[in-house]
Amino acid sequence: MKNQLIYKGNFGLERETLRVDKNGRLSQTAHPFEDDGEITRDFCENQIELVTPVCSSVDDVMKELDRLDKKVRKALDDMDERIWLYSNPPHFSDDSEIPVADFKGDLSSKRFYREKLELRYGKRLMLFSGIHFNFSFDDEYLKSISSGEDFSEFKNRFYLRLYKQLSRHSWLPLLLTAASPIHDRSLYEDGEKGGTVSRYSSIRSSEKGYWNSFVPTLKFDSLSSYVDSIQKYVNEGKLFSASELYLPIRLKPKGENSIENFANGVSHIELRMFDLNPLEPLGINADDLRFAHLLAVYLSEQPDFEYTDELQVQAVHNHRNAALLDLEGVTIDGTPILERAGQILDKMSERFSDNNEYQNVIAYEKAKLSDRICSKIINEKIYG
Repeated sequence: MKNQLIYKGNFGLERETLRVDKNGRLSQTAHPFEDDGEITRDFCENQIELVTPVCSSVDDVMKELDRLDKKVRKALDDMDERIWLYSNPPHFSDDSEIPVADFKGDLSSKRFYREKLELRYGKRLMLFSGIHFNFSFDDEYLKSISSGEDFSEFKNRFYLRLYKQLSRHSWLPLLLTAASPIHDRSLYEDGEKGGTVSRYSSIRSSEKGYWNSFVPTLKFDSLSSYVDSIQKYVNEGKLFSASELYLPIRLKPKGENSIENFANGVSHIELRMFDLNPLEPLGINADDLRFAHLLAVYLSEQPDFEYTDELQVQAVHNHRNAALLDLEGVTIDGTPILERAGQILDKMSERFSDNNEYQNVIAYEKAKLSDRICSKIINEKIYG
C-alpha cells in the first residue's frame, strides 16, 4: 500500500504582474503597498508581486491568491489603475518608463541590488512577469521514509535529488503552461507599437528571456557542495548573490534566499517557469498547480542519477526549446518533445491510477498535447 503521507505538503505562490494606467501604459506612480509584506514588487516600481502565506493545499493557496488579488484590485481601482495580466509587458516608449523599485530605509540594499541588475541585464528583461510555485513535502512524510538516519541530512539529500529530477524535466510544465507568444513591438524597438507574434510560446522562458549570461552548473554531492558551487560564481563576480541564479528550478532556505541561510538546510523547492495565463482571473489554473504537485511526487520516486555538467547544460537547452512556438524538430533525449511529454504523462497516469481527481488533472494536461498536435496537422494542411 502506498504511503499516503506523500501527498501532504506546503504550498506557496509568488505572482508578478505590472501596474498599468487607464490607457494600458505602465503606471508611473509609486508602489501603493509600501509596508505590506504580502504585496511587494520584484524589480521595478510599477510591478506588483503577491506572496501568499504557506498553505496546506492547492485549494487553500488559490484562496489566498484570490484574497490578495482582490485587495490589490480594489486599491488600484481607487488610483484608476489596473493589473496587466500578461507575462509580456504592454507598450512603453523607452526605459525611462521602467523605474527601479524604490525600496527605502532599512530596505535600501534591495534597491542597490536592483540597480546592479539593471547594469548587467538592462531594464526590459525585468518587465517579464510570471508565477513561482513553492512546494515542500510534509516533514511527517520525510521522517516516515528516512530510516532513522539524521533527519536534517536526509532532508537535504532528498531535495537535492528532487532538484535534479525537476531540473531535468523543467521543460514539461513549461510546455504545458506557456502562454505568451504575442508581444508589443516596443519591447525590442523604441518608437514601435502594435502586437506581433514571436517565435516563442513563452518569451520569458526562451533564449531571449530570464537567464544568466552563462549556464551555471552546480554540484550535488551534498548541500555544502551545492552551496559552494553557487558561492564560487559569486566569488568570480558572475553572480551578485544566490538570488541571481536564473534557472527554472531553485532550492530555497527558510527566510531570505541567501547562501548564509542554507546553513539551516533546505526549506522548499521553487518552480519558476509558469507564465501568467490571461484566460484565468488569477493568472493560473489550479489544475496546473495540482499537476506540478503530482510531478514533484512522481519524480521524487524516480531513481537518483549523476547530474553532470553536460546534463545540466542540456536541461537548459531543452527548457529553452520547449518555449518555441513551432516545436517541429524539437526532441528530448532523441524523442519528439510532444511524444516524450505524452510518455511521461502516461507513466504518471499509471502511477496515480487509484485517484480519480489526479487522473482528471493529468487528462487536462494530456488534452493540451492533443491540441498542439491537432494545430500542427491543420497548419501543415493549410500551409503545406
